[in-house]
Amino acid sequence: MAIKVTYGPWGETLGEMLDAGQAAEAAGAEVLWVPELHRSATVQAAALAAVTSKVQIGTAIALAFTRSPMVTALEALDLDEMSKGRFILGLGTGVQRLNELWHNARWGKPAAHLLETVRNIREFVANSHTGEKIALAGDFEPMQITGYQRPFTPLRTEIPIYLAAMGPVMTRLAGEIGDGWISHELCSPRYLAEQLVPWLDEGRAKAESPTKKFDVVVSALCAVDPDGAKARRWAAGTVGFYASVKSYEAFFDWHGFLAGQGAVVKAFRGGTGADYLGEYVSDAMVDGLTLAGTPDQVRNKLTAYDGLATTIKLTPPTHGISAADTRKCQTEILKLISDVSG
Repeated sequence: MAIKVTYGPWGETLGEMLDAGQAAEAAGAEVLWVPELHRSATVQAAALAAVTSKVQIGTAIALAFTRSPMVTALEALDLDEMSKGRFILGLGTGVQRLNELWHNARWGKPAAHLLETVRNIREFVANSHTGEKIALAGDFEPMQITGYQRPFTPLRTEIPIYLAAMGPVMTRLAGEIGDGWISHELCSPRYLAEQLVPWLDEGRAKAESPTKKFDVVVSALCAVDPDGAKARRWAAGTVGFYASVKSYEAFFDWHGFLAGQGAVVKAFRGGTGADYLGEYVSDAMVDGLTLAGTPDQVRNKLTAYDGLATTIKLTPPTHGISAADTRKCQTEILKLISDVSG
């Protein structure tokens, strides 16, 4: 396959996650991605940078609005130094409820807010060591820095910034200002080809350097087991977790799964916890939205992304599944990565 295979390592403990990261590096994964939900993305990235030597380390994703752009830029500079130039800063907005109720963070107009955030991070990374004044106006992230000079020479003055996006506005923005784009964890080849790639192309056409290399990273929830039916049920809980988000209605509707999502939303609003929604998710939804099945079935599904994405990010299911089963699934995924990477 021409597509680059990457991985999001899992661990019930931080130590187990690091072991999985090292195993993925040995298996041939080209990037290790870390999320921000149950752990800090930047702390995980730092830990992985310390125990690996060749694989790139990326956040997929760090929340863009819950830190100031200056703090995010400082963390990116430190992580790039720790990893000896292997760091990728993946940013996403999250949803409004998470930002405002969980983090007491400003939401505003998310596309405009993200545009200013990325601008500020790039400016700080490029110039914080020079002592030059930074003066950036903005509705959401104005930045005025005088009398400041970071007394360290940065390893790189340009750190790649990838943006996560799902809808048309944010996906076009990712194409316009990002060095790469990261998909939602549920992303079918057909949706990528018919919806997301055209939006990315529209954004790339407006980019400052439209011919510059751009990384299209498709995230794929991956569940592998010799028993394909078991693998599908492993994946169902994570599909249910995402289906509980009402704002994803258009996505599920496009795939013909609106009724299925409606059943999940009804159960969630009726008191079923977000980690216990898999029983409301059909095998058809799992097959349509994930890479789940036997090793041969998943290997065949992987090829459907060739020519559409430049990179695939595999992650094991973590919702509605025991730690022991996630561990089994991760072992199978690592075998798959070794096999397809050669």
